[in-house]
Formats: sequence, C-alpha cells, structure tokens
Amino acid sequence: MSPPSAVVLAAGEGTRLRPLTTHRPKPMLPGATKPILEHVLDALVDGGLTDITLVVGYGRNRVQAHFGPRYRDVPLRYVTQETQLGTGHALVQAQSAVDGPCLVVYGDQLVNAESVDAVVTAHSESSESPAATLAALDRENVAEYGGLIVEDGRVREIVERPRDDRHYLLNAGIYLLEPRVFDAVRAVDSGHGEQSLVDAIDRLIDEDSVRAVRTDGLWADATYPWDLLAITTALLDDGAAGHGVVPSENGGVEATDGPGSPTIHETAVLRQPVAVDPDCEIGPGAVVGPFVALGANVTVAANAVVERCVLDRDTRIGANAVVRDTVTGVGVELGSGSTIPGGPGDVRVGEQVHTDAPLGALLADRVTDGGGVTYAPGTVVGAGAHLATGATVDGTIEAATEVRS
Repeated sequence: MSPPSAVVLAAGEGTRLRPLTTHRPKPMLPGATKPILEHVLDALVDGGLTDITLVVGYGRNRVQAHFGPRYRDVPLRYVTQETQLGTGHALVQAQSAVDGPCLVVYGDQLVNAESVDAVVTAHSESSESPAATLAALDRENVAEYGGLIVEDGRVREIVERPRDDRHYLLNAGIYLLEPRVFDAVRAVDSGHGEQSLVDAIDRLIDEDSVRAVRTDGLWADATYPWDLLAITTALLDDGAAGHGVVPSENGGVEATDGPGSPTIHETAVLRQPVAVDPDCEIGPGAVVGPFVALGANVTVAANAVVERCVLDRDTRIGANAVVRDTVTGVGVELGSGSTIPGGPGDVRVGEQVHTDAPLGALLADRVTDGGGVTYAPGTVVGAGAHLATGATVDGTIEAATEVRS
C-alpha cells in the first residue's frame, strides 16, 4: 500500500482556550517553542506522508501565512471550512482533495511518527479490509477525552467522555479511513446541524469493521489553558521541543535554529529541561527551568525565577519577578518584582469553574503590569489589560481593562 493522503483538521477556534485564541486559532498556540500544528506536521512528514491537506477555518490566514505552500519540502493543500459545523463536516470539505484511504489527525493534538506509522501499517496489513483503523493508547484516565472498547483488535464502542467503570483505551485521534466514511458523515446529525467524525465512526462500527491498533507514542491534547503546560512538559520529556535546548551547565546553548543565538549570562542558572528560541536574553542571576519554553525574543531579567512556564515570543519578565505555572501570549510584560506563585487554582472557563487547575496564571497578548503585582493562582488576564504597580489580581480580568492598585 502506498502512503495514504493525510488530512489535518485545523479549522477550530478553541473557545475553552480563550483569551489566547482571540487573535489566532487553537492549532497555532505554542507547544514548547513552536505551534502545535507544526509538531503535527512533523509527525506526518516523519511518518512518510507526502500528500497533506489542511482543513482551515477560524484564523486560517494565520495558518497559511506561517506554513505557506510547502512544509519541509512537502506540498501543502488548503481547503476551507467556512462555518465550523463539526469535525465530520470539516473532513467532508477535503473529500475532493483525497483519493482512496486517508489518514486523519487533529491539528491541536500532539501525535508522533511512530503512532502514525503503526496505524498505516495495521490498516494495510489487516485481512478484514476494515472501514477504519484507529490508534489506541493505554491511559489511566480517559474521562475527559474519547474512550474505545476494544475486543480482539476490533472496536466495539467509541464513547466521548466515558463515565462508567469499564476498561477503555484512549482514542488517540489518528484515523485511517476508507472513502465510505464520507457517506457515514453525511448520514449523521450530531445536533445543531453539526456532523461529528466520532459519530460517523460510531456508525461504521455498527455497519462495518473498525479496527484499533495499540501504540505507545507521544500524545497530548490542548483543551484548556493548562494543557499547554502539559504539552510542553511532554515535548521536553520526549526531547521533541523543536528548538534550542539548553543544557544544565551555565552559559552556552547546545543547539539553536536560525540566527540570533540566545544570550545567557554566565551567572544565570538553567535547569533542564528548557527550550529557548533565538534572540532570547537571560540576565544575571536568573533561574530558568525546569520545564520552561521561551519563545523568540523573550527576556528574563536579572534574578528573576521562571519555572514550568510557556512564555510566547516578545514576552518580558522583569528583574526579581517570580513566575510559575504560567502561559503568556505575545508581547506580555511583567514588571520588576511581580509574583505569580503558581497553581493549583480555580479557573473559570466559559460558564464552568475548574477547581484546583494546575495553572498559576494565563496572560493573553500584550498584557502589561507596572511591577510589584501579585497574581492569585488561576488568574486569567485578557488581551491588552494593564495592571498598575502593586496591584493584587485574581479571577478573570477582561481584555483592555486597567486595574489600579
């Protein structure tokens, strides 16, 4: 079997990741130091797939401007889902771009080449000619994701957010699908006019053969803001962060991509694992790591402490600041002596409050503070907000708000 076409579903906004997704789509949020979608494309290319279609929608210009017509010498084809009407509907938009079986993945879930290869191989070698082959992972808790009931390699049930005590394998979101899946998608109505790919596969289970292959590869999902911390931890643990990984010895960088090697003061302390993009600056006495990713042109000033954080490009951490369990957007500026002590905290996502979420703070694009600001665990600050010197903040701060001390 020749390599199948690949379809990446990357049209969603990611409302539960607001306010980070106010100006960019969910797949373009950072996994360590580069977009999650870039890691997904790496897995496909490393897995030998050379016919790739991206289904884009919300923020599609950001995706197309970043990747262009080719990625790692592999041509990219774009199709648009004008209205987000479910993952099945997104797949149907790509039907004319694929010929024969297609491998479908999500643009906001980390997978690796080994898992991709396992699914392709299992599908091609199956004697049953299954309608679909799915990747399955052993995970202790699948309650927030999708679960599979598998018997003798055959999928008997696929359940979203299972709540019973049966043994489920995690649905890893890697699907090798035969063309008849498109008819199954069109036959389902998942409510509110939406068509779910999972519901279509569930229909195939009732009518046809759906197989599962167990894999043991990297997998992580970006659903909530703190998931970006978990994704970065997984990437750093796996050695797949993507850009310059700094060794534990002070000074010097083991590897960087592109011009502008980071500037690291000889008295700074780097605790592995840490990923650092070009043009970053880490000042004297600063302590960075473990599990920290610094995007391009991030500055960590003298004697600041940064632990378990994802700091997007152009972020500035002031002198003597303490920042833990934090995700920032682009162009965030924390003043001298500001403190984010870390999680867990209670975080409001839409109408739901998540208790004891592992998040110190989420600071959207261009948030600034005047220094000496204290952030309660779980604080979420909207884009463009300014926090005055000495302020204490908690809960959710709306975009463009000015908080006085």
